[in-house]
Parts: sequence; structure tokens; C-alpha cells
Amino acid sequence: MQDNVLLIFPFIGAVLGLIFAFLFYKMMLSHKTGDQRMEEIASIVRKGAFAYLKEQYKSVGIFFIFVFIILFIISFIFKLQSLWTPFAFISGGFFSGLAGFIGMNTATLASSRTAQAAKNSLNEALKVAFRSGAVMGLVVVGLALLDITVWFFILRLFYKNDLYILTSTIITFGMGASSQALFARVGGGIFTKAADVGADIVGKIESEIPEDDARNPAVIADNVGDNVGDVAGMGADLYESYYGSIFSSTSLAAAVSLSISATISVSFKLVILPLLIASLGIIASIVGIFFVQTKEDADQIHLMQALNRGINITTFLIFVFSFVIMKALLADTSLNYFGFWGSLVTGLLVGFLIGKVTEFYTSFSYKPTKFVADQTKTGTATVILAGLAESMISTSFVVIIISSGIILSYLFSSGFNFSNVTMGLYGISLSAVGMLSTLGITLSTDAYGPVADNAGGNAQMSKLDDVVRHRTDALDSLGNTTAATGKGFAIGSAALTALAFIAAFSEAIRASLLRISQNSSGWVDIGSKMISIEQIRNMDIVDILLAYDVHLMNVKVLTGILFGAMMPFLFSGLTLNAVGRSAAKMVNEIRRQFHSIPGILEGKNKPDYERCVSIAAKAAEKEMILPTILAVLAPITIGILIGVPGVFGFLAGSLSSGFILAIMMANAGGSWDNAKKYIESGELGGKGSENHKSAVVGDTVGDPLKDTAGPSLNILIKLMGIVSIVTAGLMVTFHIF
Repeated sequence: MQDNVLLIFPFIGAVLGLIFAFLFYKMMLSHKTGDQRMEEIASIVRKGAFAYLKEQYKSVGIFFIFVFIILFIISFIFKLQSLWTPFAFISGGFFSGLAGFIGMNTATLASSRTAQAAKNSLNEALKVAFRSGAVMGLVVVGLALLDITVWFFILRLFYKNDLYILTSTIITFGMGASSQALFARVGGGIFTKAADVGADIVGKIESEIPEDDARNPAVIADNVGDNVGDVAGMGADLYESYYGSIFSSTSLAAAVSLSISATISVSFKLVILPLLIASLGIIASIVGIFFVQTKEDADQIHLMQALNRGINITTFLIFVFSFVIMKALLADTSLNYFGFWGSLVTGLLVGFLIGKVTEFYTSFSYKPTKFVADQTKTGTATVILAGLAESMISTSFVVIIISSGIILSYLFSSGFNFSNVTMGLYGISLSAVGMLSTLGITLSTDAYGPVADNAGGNAQMSKLDDVVRHRTDALDSLGNTTAATGKGFAIGSAALTALAFIAAFSEAIRASLLRISQNSSGWVDIGSKMISIEQIRNMDIVDILLAYDVHLMNVKVLTGILFGAMMPFLFSGLTLNAVGRSAAKMVNEIRRQFHSIPGILEGKNKPDYERCVSIAAKAAEKEMILPTILAVLAPITIGILIGVPGVFGFLAGSLSSGFILAIMMANAGGSWDNAKKYIESGELGGKGSENHKSAVVGDTVGDPLKDTAGPSLNILIKLMGIVSIVTAGLMVTFHIF
């Protein structure tokens, strides 16, 4: 009875998040949309965004049907996976897509309202944009926690008190969310950067017309791209991160229970703890959102302080009340609840510090981005070199922070005993939950950026007063920093979650061995040894690694590490080439319109906006398929060819290189973007100067890095981990070498 009562709290938290998301949505709708021209522009952008999303969902739907059939065969015929996996795969993908859809719907309605609010004051514009971003933040955490809680209720009806089977089943559910997230991020990123790069090259560089000028044929496609890439794509991305961190920690909680022979009641408390922390995070985020406001004529530092105020209040509430929850839940057990709390707080601190490092390296309020801007005095090449150099240096600080967080969270939960591996890994997973517990508000600060960007475009195309554009530019510039911070936050959480997935993969191996042994008279062959069901049940994570000879002198592990380290580079190359090909088509189309439609540059005739939107949409739909399929097939291929040791190496290699490469690309792009904004604010010659032209080229190079390849990598490393977990049975059963 007590267990069922505990499950009510995550359900209530999820529902509260969705209720407040709806209230913020209604608040946003209560603001005026502006004049007829503003409404017309917003309507065109909205129509283009939904047209693209409709086509994307068709392609994703075909992929999901195909994978559902494969999973059905694996589960129902070969019995190598839970029978629930195919259905949960659909569930995870559906809610991930739904979160992105709701966020994009809100953002497209909010842009003209933000521009209209900017006529009155900067603070009012910030509130409209931020509250619309809050819809995205709360919908993501609300839907994710609701989906998890409902599935938990369903599976408990069938598995009762067998929490190990329940959690090893539930972790496979993340494959649907990860697959949808990768499609959304890659497709949306290709769309937005094809339009953005094309618009910049022909518009700002060749034709010397301002950004978001209505004379540019790609300007609407650029605004559409902000919504499908940075809102719908980002929403699906962070939905998957949040989803995965909770699932991995519940799986490791069950492993901890087995390792300490805990009672059913204690085991359930360990499993339910991440859900309770997530519920607390939603409530704390709602409180923090109401504290985001600023004074008129605030500069970048004061605007950032306004956003940080909400985040800091949320963090403090989680810091205090997470301890209360853990003490109330675990005080009557022998478990070290203070150590678990230490691991959770470590995750909170790691997220905060990564945000600060990212802000320092991407905001023009600080030295690194000012240095990048200063390099425009000597030309474009030095701008590119400075941006790359600063972003590479920035990775060292992030790696130090993440590594310290991993060690500290491990030690806190393990009682400062390095040999207590299972408990330590549970601590790492709790730190990921801690980092993402603030997602309701941190995602709000990220999602508000595209709204502010679109509001600026609307103001420019509607020819509003300069003061309006000045206010929207201030919000947009801040949005570049919060977007970069959000990407760093997402990538950092991905590193912790992916590490937990590697541990969860070993648990999936054990679950697969149990299923196989049950189908073969209670015995199974590992290498040259036959082991029984009882032996498998008593194995911990280290025993599984030893049984499969997983160490650095095993050539299979080394081969897997090399292939894993290569994957992020191959994936990034494919996505960047996709942007290049798509942008080339956009450039040719814009040039064609300038030459074949008279009077565009003079403002006498309207460009063919829909043609550019169509080009970006078709390119994205085509180009997103290969990288996504590659991400799914790579770990399966490694597992079938060289077996479990190869997959362990593969996951470790992809985590190491993918995490660092993603941080570098996100910070490089953010720095180049804000170096351009710094010059546009009147420094170093201002708009139209030679310095500005060099900065625009840097921004054009950085856009695909920070908005396509970089943010897709954090999904890549987690998707490959989830695919490995889901197909663990195949890897155990079939391998060639």
C-alpha cells in the first residue's frame, strides 16, 4: 500500500507541470499579436514550420513501423527481449515528438506577441518570450515523467515485486525517445542551417542587406528553421535526456538492491527515488519561473542575472528538499542516504559549473568572445582560428568538471569505497538525475531564445521602430548565450547518462543471459564456461565484465574503442556535409530569385519565400535518414561481429570523443555568433563594417557546428547506448569473431 502511495507523487508532479504549462500558454495567448503585417509574417512562419514537421513525422513514422516489426520479432519469436519493448518504443517516440510539437506550436504563436510586447518594454517582451519557453520546459518534463509513471503502474501489475525484471524492461523504453530525438535534431538542424547559411551568404555577405530583411528570399525559411530545429528538435532532444537519466538510475537501483540483498520495500524505495526527485524538480522549476523578470534598458549581464535568478531559486529548492525526501524515504534503512544526497547535489553543481564555463566562453560580456571579435581586425581566417582555439581550450574545463563530478558522485554513494562498484554507479546515475532535475526551468531559458530571434525577424520585416529591434536584439543575443549554455548542459548530462547506460548495458546482458538460460534448461554458455541461472542472478557488474574478459588488453575491447571514437566524427561529417549540400541549393535559389524576379532588392516585388522553405524541408527530410540509421546499426553490427567486449569498448570510445567534440562545436558556434552580435552592438565598426563581414563568415561557419552536428552528438552517444541495451540478447546469442 505504501509503495502505491509513493507512486502517486511523481504522477502529481507530472500533472502539475502540464497544468502550469497550459496556464503559461494561455498567458502568452492573452498578449496582443501586433498589427496586420506582424500577424501575416508570423502566420507564414507558422505554416512553413508545421508543413515541415508534418513531412518529418511521415518519414519518422515509416522508420518507427519498421523498427517496431524488428523488435516484435526479437521479443515475441526469439524471446531475447521483454514483450513490452516494441510497444514502449512507440510510446517513447510518440511523447518525445509530442513535446517538440507543443513547444513549436507555442513558439510560433509567441514571436509576434513578443515583438508587440517589445513596443512597450524590454521586461514585458522578456516575460512573453520566457513564459512561452516555459511551456516547452514544463511540457517536456511533465510528459516524460507522466509516461514513466504510467508505464511503472502497468508493469507492476505484471511483474509485482520483481523490480529487477521491471527496471531492466523499462530502460529499453528510451529507444523510441532517442530515435525520435535524433531525427528531430538532425532534420531540424539541417533545415535551419541550410536556410540560415544560405541567407547569410547571399543576403548579408554578397548583397549586403541586413539580417531578417524581407527582401531576402530565405528569411522566412530561416525563421521556420529556428522553430523546427531549436524548438521542436531541442524539445525532443532534452525529453530524451530527461527520460534516459531516470530510466538508467532505476535500472541501477535494482542492481544495487540485488547486490545488497535488500528487502522488497527497500528495493522499491531505491527505484522510486529518481522519480520523486524529478517530481520535486518540476515543482521547484514552476516556482523559479515566476522570478524571471528584469528592469528596462537592462544590459546583457542584467538580463542573464534575471534568468539566473530563476535557475538559482530552483536549484536551491531542490538542494534543500531533495535531502528531506531522501531522509524521509531512507532513514529507516541501512542505506547511506546522505551519500546519495551528496551524489545528487554533485550533479546540480556540475550542471551549474558547466553553464558558467559555457557562458564565459560564448557571451560577449567576457574576454574569450571579445577576443574572437577583435580578430576581425585582421580578417576572416583569424576569426575562425580564434573561435576554434577558444572552444578547444573550453573543453578542458568542462572535462575537469564532469570528471570531478563522476568521481565525487561515485565516492559519495559508495561510501568512499572504490571497490563498491554497483553503489558507486548508482551515485553517478543520481548525479545525472540531479543535473536534469532543473530541466523545467533550464529548458525554458533555452527555448525562449528562438522566440526572441523570431520576434527580431518579425520586427525587422514589419519595419517597426528601431527601439523595438534594439530590445529584441538584446533578448536574441542573450538567447544565443542561453542556447549555448543549454547545449553545454545537455551534453554534460548526456555524458553522465551515457556512462550510466554503459553500466545498465551490463545489467541488460545479465537479463538476456537469464532469458536464454530459462530457454535452455537453466544453463547458458559464456565463452567456454557453462553457468546456471543462480550464478547469473548472483553476478554483479564487475562479475559480468570479468566473465566477458572486458579489459584494455582484450583486442575486441580495443577495436570497439577505436570504432566508437570514430563514430562521432563520421556522424558529424555526414551532418555537416548535409548542411553544405542543402545550403548550396539554397544559395543557388536565392541568387536565381535575385536575378530572375525584378525589383526584389528594391523592395518592389516579394520574393518566393515558399520555394526556399520547400528546398530546406526536402533537403532535411532526405539528409537526416543516413546518419540516424547509421547510429542505430553501428552498435548492433559491432555486437554481432565481435560480441559483448567490443560493445563495451564501442560505448566507451563514443562517449569519450563524442562528449568532447560536442562541447567544442557548441562553444565555437556560440562564440562566433556572439562575436558578430558584439560588433552589431556598435563595437569595432558596427554593422556593415569590414570587421562585421568577417564576423558574419565566422558565424556562418559556426552555425552548423552549434545547431546541427554538436547538439546531435549527445543524442548519438545515448541512442547507441540504448540500442545496445535493447539488442543485448542478440549480442549475447550471435557473434562471429
